[in-house]
Amino acid sequence: MHTRLAILRLGMVICFAVAAVYLAWLMQRSELVETAAQQGSYTCTVGTAEGTIYDRNGTPLVNAATTCSAVVCPTPEAVEAVLPHVLDAVSFLEQVEQGRPFVCTVNTAEIDCDDVTVLEIPKRYSNHQLAQHLIGYTMEGEGVTGLEYAFDSVLRENISEWSVTFAVDGTGGALAGEPKQVRYGANPTWGVVTTLDARIQRICETAGQQLEKGCIVVMDVESGDILGLASFPSYTIDTLGDALNDPDSPLINRACYAYPVGSIFKLVTAACAYDAGIAYQFQWDCDGAISIGTQRFRCHDLAGHGMQNMLLAMRNSCNPYFIALSQELSGQSLLDTASALGFGTEISLTADLTASGGTLPTLEQLTLPAERANFCFGQGVLTATPLQIARMTCAIAGDGALPLGRLIRGVTENGREVLSEQKPAKASGISADTAAFLRNLMCYTAADEDFAGSVSSFSMGAKTSTAQTGRYDADGEEYCHGWVTAFFPAQKPQYVVTVLAEDAGYGNETAAPVLKEIAAAIMA
Repeated sequence: MHTRLAILRLGMVICFAVAAVYLAWLMQRSELVETAAQQGSYTCTVGTAEGTIYDRNGTPLVNAATTCSAVVCPTPEAVEAVLPHVLDAVSFLEQVEQGRPFVCTVNTAEIDCDDVTVLEIPKRYSNHQLAQHLIGYTMEGEGVTGLEYAFDSVLRENISEWSVTFAVDGTGGALAGEPKQVRYGANPTWGVVTTLDARIQRICETAGQQLEKGCIVVMDVESGDILGLASFPSYTIDTLGDALNDPDSPLINRACYAYPVGSIFKLVTAACAYDAGIAYQFQWDCDGAISIGTQRFRCHDLAGHGMQNMLLAMRNSCNPYFIALSQELSGQSLLDTASALGFGTEISLTADLTASGGTLPTLEQLTLPAERANFCFGQGVLTATPLQIARMTCAIAGDGALPLGRLIRGVTENGREVLSEQKPAKASGISADTAAFLRNLMCYTAADEDFAGSVSSFSMGAKTSTAQTGRYDADGEEYCHGWVTAFFPAQKPQYVVTVLAEDAGYGNETAAPVLKEIAAAIMA
């Protein structure tokens, strides 16, 4: 009997030992360790936020709105409380059936239920995103275009995360009575500060709805800071596929794209004539056309403007006057003046965002009188961007120095203080006397009762143009770009506005009314 009991006890010891070894082995298996961890807790990641892009006054241009996200522990009470507020009821009910905590978007933060946690997460882009062409967009957590791309490392150096963690059972269901842990992400105050003014940007985007295609640039006269820049048509990140296939090319930032300029370039010819000392005495009797060699150039007024001096010719935008004037000027002096006013030079807004330099004729081309004639009133091979025209107008409205154009003030940690701010810079441009002469011309031109861009409460200086493109519609009508560039108020210029109405026709009919709305809204 004693021997049998000893053998039985030994057998039991051996069995327990084998079982202990087997259990220890099971506990080391990775898939079982992972399962055990999942059975212990479950984390719902509610949302994330990246660095902010600000306007010059600290107003967020992204992360400006919030989204209400509800973390739901699917009890009957939670379903009853949340269901009236969900944006996608079908998806909500499908997730309820799975029995595990989940996240859904709701239309309010005011849901009173212990099994529901509502968190307000910054929304990267607004439904009507300001400055879309400058901001750009992200994909899969990386900046793809615009400032999102240029400052990708700054904006995504830190990522804030909002989450809720539950204690769960083996099926993934939340354990009743166990506290949940809520993790609140930090407010994304770090980021990039631009020179844009959100109020002016909004004015541009509202007024620009008149433009089927085109763009608007608003600059500060003194600094050359870009206060507003809008390109039309625009796009949204939700319609990128449609935008790629749209024949109107909404993804193009038209402010950085070079176009034929037309009569606005007469300001350059006038500046060259002033520096040559012939601006005041040169006159021309316009009979509706002028011949240069074998080529005949017609005035837009086929009956002619009659005897013209510089003031009248600028107001009337008389092509024969400026063509005749160009024959008194050298090709080199015209090119030098154009270069001094920024034509032919790229504008670097960020390390990855550069506006085209456009095109200038060569000196050899300008030895041909007909080519010089085309050049003097903004036709021929000449092209420029709306940003270049705005910069030139800043030089005219100021002391003649040409601002380089600034879009970025610097980076920030708290949304208020700008670190490593790059101060505005200027090139020599033209003389102060030449700038004052051009201002007088533009103010006299804008005072014309037929000018559609004027605002009764203040005066401005302006010049319109209608630039030929050499492209024609099905009826044989030539597509023309309508332009206007202006500074205001005339007595002490603060703002420059340049408007391009692409393929829209006469500048005074298509671009000037947009200028009028913008100028009135800014000054108000």
